[in-house]
Amino acid sequence: MQRVEFRLTGIMVNSGIQYTRKIATRKHFQPISGHTWGPDPPAYPELHCVVPTRALAARLAFPARAAANQHRDSLMKAYKNPDFLDSPDARLLRIVSEYVEPASRFAHHDIEDTIVFMGSARIAGGEGALDTGQSLDNGDPEVTHQRKMAAYYDACRDLAFRLTQWSKDLPQDHRRFVICSGGGPGIMEAANRGASDAAGINVGLGISLPNEQENNPYITRELSLEFHYFFMRKFWFAYLAKAVILFPGGFGTLDELFEILTLVQTGKVRKHLPLVLFGSDYWNRVINFEALIDYGTISRKDLDLFLLTDSVDEAFTYLTVQLSRYGVKEPGATL
Repeated sequence: MQRVEFRLTGIMVNSGIQYTRKIATRKHFQPISGHTWGPDPPAYPELHCVVPTRALAARLAFPARAAANQHRDSLMKAYKNPDFLDSPDARLLRIVSEYVEPASRFAHHDIEDTIVFMGSARIAGGEGALDTGQSLDNGDPEVTHQRKMAAYYDACRDLAFRLTQWSKDLPQDHRRFVICSGGGPGIMEAANRGASDAAGINVGLGISLPNEQENNPYITRELSLEFHYFFMRKFWFAYLAKAVILFPGGFGTLDELFEILTLVQTGKVRKHLPLVLFGSDYWNRVINFEALIDYGTISRKDLDLFLLTDSVDEAFTYLTVQLSRYGVKEPGATL
């Protein structure tokens, strides 16, 4: 079959001559500038000297335009491609997003700095402290233990409440010394709950774990975050913190304790950062600080890096004095 070409707005569309006979007549064509039909134009003029009218161009270009639109619709920008964003190649983007997105939230809500509470997710308090249905006075060791651990929950809640009231009374334009926890239940819940009791905004830096809980309901909704990367979550703990209180906890709490102590001891954290270890019986049994001194792996002056106490009053006084002396003069997130 003889084939002819129609040049339509830069797109070359091929069509068979039979198709052309069916839809193209002389009225469909116009001379190109500088050319004329002549006295007796051919039935099918030479195509290099004619262009189709707009109506015919639209009819002939429709299949090409449809194909182009279909191709464009099938495209996807990289930052909207979930397969790419979840791939190992995009890991750097995911890490950066766990810096940029929290930073945007904190700036939007005028969060200058925080007081961080850390501790076990397994310590229940209030109505959840005793789930055995047994009396507190029947001598059952399990009940006695639950009652003892519940006291840490109540102390954490009380301390967070008092610190929130104190910080709200500071003459600051921005929110200072906001209560922050790891977002989960137990001691973390107690901290957020105490701040909420004082009608204070508070932060929860949750972490996605295979068999763990969701963020607790006492966190300010807009400041309830969930991280994938532990190290980015730890960064935000250290970066915003102007004080850290550690209640009894497991591997996670111990990891956070030793990391903060190392950063302060080595001077990687240059700001003044008061640390409180709450629960002397627990900490003295779990960590033998005197043995570390005896073996020469730490010095005795390293024990001055933290306050070890069992008193909410002592912890509150120590923290407010330190924050008034140093923290108030150092606004904003910093290491």
